[in-house]
Amino acid sequence: MRKNIYRIVTKNAEGKILVRDFLKVEEIGQFHDQIGVDDCSIHHGLRGLPIYRGLIGPMAEGPHIIRYEAPDVFEVMTKEWIAAVPVRRRGHVKRNM
Repeated sequence: MRKNIYRIVTKNAEGKILVRDFLKVEEIGQFHDQIGVDDCSIHHGLRGLPIYRGLIGPMAEGPHIIRYEAPDVFEVMTKEWIAAVPVRRRGHVKRNM
């Protein structure tokens, strides 16, 4: 069974995305204060994981990566994701009768 990777995504002062991976969720507590636990995620594998001050998450990023993001990264990534989603248009179906 493959172990989870706990990923923290932040930005530096120049706006460059920084990714840091941890093998144990407890290691994140050395850098961020835990303020609670996730008890309402629709992804059952995330329930019970810590919530950290100043980070958004936990979020699933694939089957074995659990991601936390700084709020500014979350905002940018969400805007990029929305822009990349193709707009689906409903066409009318003509039927011969």
